Amino acid sequence: MEPTPQYPLVSALSATQTEQLHLLYQGEWWTSGRSLADVRTMLQHSDFIFGILAPDSQQLLAFARVLTDHVFKALVLDVIVHSDHRSAGLGSFLMAHIAAHPVLSRVRHIELYCLPERAAFYRRHGFTSELGELLFLRRSNEL
Repeated sequence: MEPTPQYPLVSALSATQTEQLHLLYQGEWWTSGRSLADVRTMLQHSDFIFGILAPDSQQLLAFARVLTDHVFKALVLDVIVHSDHRSAGLGSFLMAHIAAHPVLSRVRHIELYCLPERAAFYRRHGFTSELGELLFLRRSNEL
């Protein structure tokens, strides 16, 4: 899937766009405590970056990242759309590009986690919560 001229898709963020991502994170409960230094480190160690830009300003409008082993598992993280641009289809645009990516389209399982109220959005993109007896477990290293 090619990016539309209206919304260019990028696979890396400039320094300014990284700062814009940090600001986007500050507006969400699940990412509000992230420091700019940690966001920079995170971007360096993410396997794939998907950013959607405003065509006229190169402002970051939407973002997602993926961690993967390139064969069995890929984990979609941090799907976020700027609050002024929600309901414009940018989240769907991101998910379509992730699914169509030449590497990710060959990975056996693409996974993510989300709040229950966002599940319907992801179901429209082929995700399911019907995973049998699987549990989501977490070990926190936060101090």
